[in-house]
Formats: sequence, structure tokens, C-alpha cells
Amino acid sequence: MVKVLTVDDSVFMRTVIRDMLSKDPSIEVVGTASNGIEALEKIQSLKPDVMTLDIEMPKMTGLEVLHELKKLKTRPKVLMVSSLTSKDAEATTEAI
Repeated sequence: MVKVLTVDDSVFMRTVIRDMLSKDPSIEVVGTASNGIEALEKIQSLKPDVMTLDIEMPKMTGLEVLHELKKLKTRPKVLMVSSLTSKDAEATTEAI
């Protein structure tokens, strides 16, 4: 079973992603977070294998979370999720 943490400031997007992932019996959505600070706390307690991570969020962006993840011994694999337009492609490239 793959444990997933969904991180997005949009309640709608967290719900959509959680519902899509929950349809697969091999995936367990262990939690959600609305910003990067909350995500880092939940990573420590929930120990997800994978996290979906929005780029633009209040308090701590997805890019800032990626930098903080480098400091952890064990960290989830990250799937970046974004609704940024092509004009914001620089943030997407930086995430990669």
C-alpha cells in the first residue's frame, strides 16, 4: 500500500486529488495539508511514501517545501501539482 499526503491550499483541489487517488485500492491517502508548514509537520507524523505538492501556497510555497525536504533523512517522493500558466513556467522548471 502506497501512503500519500496531498498538499494544496485549495480545498477543492485537495478533495479532487484525494478522491482520484482513493479509487485505487493500492493507494491510501493518509492526510492532507493546506500549506507547506503543515505539510512538513505531517510528513514527520504520517511518514507518507509520496506527496502531491502544489507550487503556490501561502505561508510556505511548494518550492520552499522542496528545499526543506532536502534536510530530512527520509522523505517522500514528490509529485508537483500546479495550475500555473505558461507565464509562470519558471517556477515549474525550478521545481524540477
